[in-house]
Amino acid sequence: MKVIRAVLPMLPLCERVLPSRLTGLSIALLKATALEIAILAGHLLLYPSGIVQERRTTAPEPSTLPESPTAHLPTEPQPPVVLLHGFIDNRSVFVLLRRALTQHGRQQIESLNYSPLTCDIRTAAELLGRHIEEICRRTGQPRVDIVGHSLGGLIARYYVQRLGGDIRVRTLVTLGTPHSGTRAVPLADAHPIVRQMRPGSEVLEELRLPAPDCRTRFIAFWSDLDHVMDPPETACVEHPDLMAQNVQVTGIGHLALPVHPAVATGIGQALDQSDELPATGVRSDRARAGGLTVA
Repeated sequence: MKVIRAVLPMLPLCERVLPSRLTGLSIALLKATALEIAILAGHLLLYPSGIVQERRTTAPEPSTLPESPTAHLPTEPQPPVVLLHGFIDNRSVFVLLRRALTQHGRQQIESLNYSPLTCDIRTAAELLGRHIEEICRRTGQPRVDIVGHSLGGLIARYYVQRLGGDIRVRTLVTLGTPHSGTRAVPLADAHPIVRQMRPGSEVLEELRLPAPDCRTRFIAFWSDLDHVMDPPETACVEHPDLMAQNVQVTGIGHLALPVHPAVATGIGQALDQSDELPATGVRSDRARAGGLTVA
């Protein structure tokens, strides 16, 4: 990206000033910070376009789908993908991810906005449940996949784990979600929903309760340079009853997770893996881990 190229002349200076063992980390941090700034600037421009809820469309009839060389082969319809944004954000954050998933072959993708005045994760999770019931009725699909960024992933997890949403959600992908609570930005504690994202909150303690029959598969992308997650590993799903795969992303920050093309490819591949799984998952999948380097 152009912003990253602009900081390249500073790299020799970093190598001279910093100890050699810190140079690699500092350069990666410099690149990640430059990318975060560029993404933030672009997102501020797109933000107004995502304030209003998107128009809902019904699933296309099979006869209206474009012909392809494999059109005559019977295929299992893919679940709709629901995109859920983070704190004080809206659906505009998913412009690039939505395009990538469409190119990857996902035909039904919907972005949901929850109110910026939302003050309770439980209430937001109940609203999400009503939205998903409506999506299932409208599309004729019994289940959906969800991709949640930051707080959006936590809302979706509460719906799945505490409100019986696992019957509707096949796979939940979270991007930089504080599953164990984050200590970042202590001054934001004035907001009730931020307090619910702190370690030891009532909501997070509820998510630690047993969930032996949960049918949803969890895939958590977390970044080693995500400074909104403190510590970064809090974005991992750690629960003995859940089918969870934690994927470490190296080289980008919090805002880049729903934007970076490498992460989008990883999300598409994760959803494809879900297509190959049986209806009832295998609990041993929770121990698997992966990595993704985008620096």
